[in-house]
Amino acid sequence: MSSSAAVTDPPTAAVAAAGLVGGYATARYTGRRELGGVVLAAAGAWCASRWYPASGPVVAGALLAEYVLAFGASHPLAKKIGAWPAVFTVAAATAAIAYAVSDRT
Repeated sequence: MSSSAAVTDPPTAAVAAAGLVGGYATARYTGRRELGGVVLAAAGAWCASRWYPASGPVVAGALLAEYVLAFGASHPLAKKIGAWPAVFTVAAATAAIAYAVSDRT
């Protein structure tokens, strides 16, 4: 039996959060920071490729900048609350922003 259900992309909020969490987990558990960077960059690029046509270049650029800033902010935050809590905090914030600005529409 064939299914005619359309396959849809996941929400960018979920992919952005997964990129931050997955990038950190990959770097931590493989010991290869560059592999974590590949995961982070791939998720960011995928999200940007969805944000641009859906929301335009200004919003896409702002969301991508927030994604990169969240990654950067996780480092000093980790010194205060621990690595995993910091990663989950910035991932949740990034997901909330992506949802509110782009996915919800």
